[in-house]
Amino acid sequence: MTDLTREPSETIEGNRTAAARLATRLAFFASGFAVACWAPLIPFVKTRIGADEAQLGLLLLCLGLGSVTAMPLTGLLVSRIGARALILTGGFGMALVLPLLPLAPSIWLLAPALALFGASLGMIDVAMNIHAVEVEERSRRPLMSGFHGLFSLGNFAGAGMTTLLLSLGTAPLPAALLGAVLTFLAVIYAMPRFLRARGGAPEPFVLPRGLVLVLAVLAGVAFLTEGAMLDWGALLVLERGLLSPESAGLGYMTLSAAMVLARLTGDRIITRLGDRRVLVLGGGLTLSGFGLLLLAPWPVLALLGFALIGLGIANMVPILFSAAGRQRAMPPSLAIAAVTTTGYAGILMGPAVIGFVAEATSLGAAFWGLALLVTLVPLLARVVTAR
Repeated sequence: MTDLTREPSETIEGNRTAAARLATRLAFFASGFAVACWAPLIPFVKTRIGADEAQLGLLLLCLGLGSVTAMPLTGLLVSRIGARALILTGGFGMALVLPLLPLAPSIWLLAPALALFGASLGMIDVAMNIHAVEVEERSRRPLMSGFHGLFSLGNFAGAGMTTLLLSLGTAPLPAALLGAVLTFLAVIYAMPRFLRARGGAPEPFVLPRGLVLVLAVLAGVAFLTEGAMLDWGALLVLERGLLSPESAGLGYMTLSAAMVLARLTGDRIITRLGDRRVLVLGGGLTLSGFGLLLLAPWPVLALLGFALIGLGIANMVPILFSAAGRQRAMPPSLAIAAVTTTGYAGILMGPAVIGFVAEATSLGAAFWGLALLVTLVPLLARVVTAR
């Protein structure tokens, strides 16, 4: 039955908001999908250009530098031209650059391609989160966990599709081209549904302080863990002789599936257990996952390790963002911006550090060091959740 009491303007606004929710979900999915298509290609690209661990670390640093350079610039531009144009620029940029990555014949050509890929990723990540906040405010109900769940679902789909294609004998370039086409189509479909630009003065970026510094560090650890699994997880199981190059992407695919499950149920879990318990439990699950991944002699147990890590880290970031919004050491909007920037620096630049440590010691030792960092999450859970 039609609601005769609703004003036409309210109906139009409701339809626009519903369309914007769909567009936001597509942006999160496309971003996660495109970056995950890159993960299973890494061993092939590494072999093609003849890079060692240190050189691969430098290349991944190019991706990270491109992204964190684009992030503050995106924050400044959003206030002038709106999030929509920057989401489109970042999404189309990722689709255009992705096929260039397996084509690059040398380190010197791969480095700028990865920097462009990272810049596009950084741009769409910041812009779509800003857009998501506005959509959430207009919808008057929590939506952020679901949006991030779509990013994880995109990760799962991208890693799964590319791994399947490679395992069936598809060359890296056609696999990357299919990923690029699907990313492009998702962004095209979302394009007319984004909210339009709102003018305003740019907000200044400030360095985190007080509790916000703690939140930023923990966000960096959580994102670094995810980034390490994306960029180095396949190489770790290859080094341990647990999986073949064609199926090495199964690890990150498993982690992504676990993160999708945890994030899509995250609001209910946090409501039932509370922030502190979820952080402690998440830290414990992540550490258990690292133990299995680094010590298990069988592939099934190593894949279980990926799953435990995914379940453990999935809801850390939403809790940290919520805590940033509640704290009073800094204006909440600036605190969330600082935590977000530090977190994404962890996921994009941290894996480069893993490469340097792996070259100096071993990849296994680098992952043990990462596990040690994860212990900060349960240890500081009380500080994070104190009212």
